[in-house]
Amino acid sequence: MALIVSSLMMMEQIDGTALTTALPAMAADFHVDIPQTSITLTVYMLGLAALIPASGRIAERFGNRVTLRWAIVVFLGGSLLGGLAPNLPVLALARLVQGLGGAMMVPVGRLVILQNVPKSELMSAMAWVMLTATIGPMAGPVLGGVLTSLLSWRWVFYINIPLGLLAIGLIGRFIPQVRMPHPPPFDLRGNVWCALALAGLIFGLELLTHSGTARIMACALLVLPPVCSVAYIRHAGRVAHPVLDLSLLRVSTFRISVIAGACTRIATGGIIFLLPSLLQTRFGASAAQSGLITFIAPMGALVMRFATPSLYRARGYRAVMCASSLTLPCVCLLLALYNPAMGTAVLLALLAVHGTGQTTVYTGYNTIAYADMPPARMGAATSLYSTAQQVMLTLGICFAAGGLTSARLVLPPSLQAQDYRLTFILCGLVAMIALPVLLRLSPNAGAAVSGHDHTATQKDRL
Repeated sequence: MALIVSSLMMMEQIDGTALTTALPAMAADFHVDIPQTSITLTVYMLGLAALIPASGRIAERFGNRVTLRWAIVVFLGGSLLGGLAPNLPVLALARLVQGLGGAMMVPVGRLVILQNVPKSELMSAMAWVMLTATIGPMAGPVLGGVLTSLLSWRWVFYINIPLGLLAIGLIGRFIPQVRMPHPPPFDLRGNVWCALALAGLIFGLELLTHSGTARIMACALLVLPPVCSVAYIRHAGRVAHPVLDLSLLRVSTFRISVIAGACTRIATGGIIFLLPSLLQTRFGASAAQSGLITFIAPMGALVMRFATPSLYRARGYRAVMCASSLTLPCVCLLLALYNPAMGTAVLLALLAVHGTGQTTVYTGYNTIAYADMPPARMGAATSLYSTAQQVMLTLGICFAAGGLTSARLVLPPSLQAQDYRLTFILCGLVAMIALPVLLRLSPNAGAAVSGHDHTATQKDRL
């Protein structure tokens, strides 16, 4: 079950990241400028914004197996349309359809794990899921470059079809149908407010990294998130079952995972954006070379996947998450200090450490969040958590892009070459904020999931 869900997550992540390497080929086929093809990335986010808040409620109403199957069908429909697209507008429509499918596919997949896996086995299951979450974004550019070079950019879409059809068959065999007998009424108005806020945030921040009239449009769009958020909060206080239930933040382990995870995800999104760009623009690596270099991080994650459950069982959530949360700030600082004279081996070792740390801390985030959550509220919790994840990763990319732009505008000409270094340092400072938040976990937090007994450990030491 965990492998089926993790494979779906990997397919969705590889599809998005592989597309970035295919944009020049698409632009050449459609006879447009490369910047125009960025619409294929932003409209996908619009699809996510439209349905991610509602994903848990949809699964409660129709059942997780049915919802997951239809999510894959929608995603594959978008993939087929994308591969056959005769022009850029049709390709943008295909990416919107993919986004609608992806918005349900990933959160409902996580919900399947939470509903069917005992808490004592949740750590091991999520370790597999987190492995693919690390491999997907790194493997995407490599696969996209190979498919585009050897076949065509259209194969970035076609490759999803056999994988998705296989997943539909496996879901019918291995994933049981779980459906709420009397689901609450769907909060359509709340979903509209959330979708408008998310769309304004995603598009506004993306346009803010451009110049000219795009920044004026960005400022207009960035008015939507605060206005719609206030409207949603007022609306949520008046309905019994809001689409995003903010009262879930009263569960301390869920709240800590959301807040600390937000800091880590912003920094992670920044590294995903900065590192390939740094390797190609400053260190002279090709797109294929930069993809192969960054792929070493998932190799570190693969090694750590086998040790993570035992580590949490021995030391507990608080100790392991606090220690592993320091990996990312250290990696950001060392990346800021790195130069080609140090050799590729140093960079590869640094990225391997990054992969091990990310697997460890994200396995913790994605399991401690649900450790104390009542089973009846799992659907609402996955919707809120998935929404927060998507927002923070998007913020991270835009934060890094904005940091580079600001550094070039503010710094004197003699220091503008330090723009990447300063942005890496900023990402590291944001990642550091996670530590004081994680320190608020109790020593026995999540013991039912990790199997850690803090009292027994203290007695053993005595």
